[in-house]
Amino acid sequence: MSGRIIGFLREYVLGLSILTIILGAIFCFMGVVYLFFINFAEPVNSPLHFIKDPIGIWNDYILIAGLIILGVGVYYLYSYITKRKYVLDELKTDKRSEILKKRSKLESTVKKLPSKYQKMLTEKEEEFNIR
Repeated sequence: MSGRIIGFLREYVLGLSILTIILGAIFCFMGVVYLFFINFAEPVNSPLHFIKDPIGIWNDYILIAGLIILGVGVYYLYSYITKRKYVLDELKTDKRSEILKKRSKLESTVKKLPSKYQKMLTEKEEEFNIR
């Protein structure tokens, strides 16, 4: 069961990290508006009125949660982009020796990326007859 969940998260890490960043930014916005710009949320006909009355004092915790969620999203997006860039740069090579030198690091990096990159690595290994 945990293998399925981890596999799902690996396949959609880019979309989930962007969604997490958006959610964290919304929470941060709500918390900042409540703490520092409460006058904008005062009028009843204001579109930001829901920040003041229904949520109220919970906005302090929403700001903290937003900062944490935003940080997690940025970390996973950065991690995905750097790993993806590393794998794509290494797979551009046309030298068998370079692939053999960095094979173990490539395999461990590809395990943390979507299955598309695993397929790209196996195709490159088949191209160079690496077993």
